[in-house]
Amino acid sequence: MSYFSKHPMAMIVVGIIGISLSAIFVRFSTAPSAVTAAFRLRWTVVLMAPVAIGKKSVRREMASLDKKTVLLSFLSGLFLAVHFVTWFESLQHTSVASSTTIVCTEVIWVALGFCLFLGGRLVKGAVRSIAVTLAGSILIALSSSADGPQLYGVLLALFSAVMVAMYTLLGRVVRSGGTSTTVYTFLVYTACAAILAATCMVQGLGLLDYGPSPIIVGLLLSVFSTILGHSIFSWCLKYFSPAFVSASKLCEPVVAALFAAFLFGELPTFLQLVGCVLVLAGVFRYSRLEMKQQRN
Repeated sequence: MSYFSKHPMAMIVVGIIGISLSAIFVRFSTAPSAVTAAFRLRWTVVLMAPVAIGKKSVRREMASLDKKTVLLSFLSGLFLAVHFVTWFESLQHTSVASSTTIVCTEVIWVALGFCLFLGGRLVKGAVRSIAVTLAGSILIALSSSADGPQLYGVLLALFSAVMVAMYTLLGRVVRSGGTSTTVYTFLVYTACAAILAATCMVQGLGLLDYGPSPIIVGLLLSVFSTILGHSIFSWCLKYFSPAFVSASKLCEPVVAALFAAFLFGELPTFLQLVGCVLVLAGVFRYSRLEMKQQRN
């Protein structure tokens, strides 16, 4: 990692490519969304286990967890499971650009949820940013309204964004109690993997009934999108400001859309393009306002 320590911007690029490939990998899975999601989380738990279970300090912390923390972590895993299934499904019904852009509105839903459920307050100027984001979302929905399946995919992506926002809010509550990142994420991912496996069982979906496709896609999602994506961005916080890292993540819809255009021939309509620009502008502006308030 010495090279990347001297050139951390290279890691930002790796992280952007990693998360941008998520939607592309999902498109190549031939299995139902719940099965693909189940394999992604199973692989993630397997890859995390040596670190989470191998360290005595981590094992000691997990053994000392109270019931409330375990329950909230399980609930967080439930919201994350719903997020993955609905987002993966949205990618089967609408364009990569529309789906990934709508999911980026998570930041806005976190802000609103923080105010409604945790007694927080919106930062000054946030209402305008939220209004711009919602206007962009409406334009994307309108551009898809002529095609029923497209609109269904957009609505699924919106619901997915709300679900991941709930996961983020619960994480904030659990982490505020002193739970380490390693313990919290391992508990949540394990719960999420178990919930997804149970969901497949209830729906009568055999995990091994769809050939190697979901297994391989799940591994690629775990390695590239989780480890070389989201985990890389966490590492980059050592070298860059949170505002810059957050802004970098907004490159995901753009890069994912370029991949989709090349691989699947997906070209956004003018209305979709305007909507995507508005959503990303609103989310970016809100992120900047929030970070500015934190510095003050």
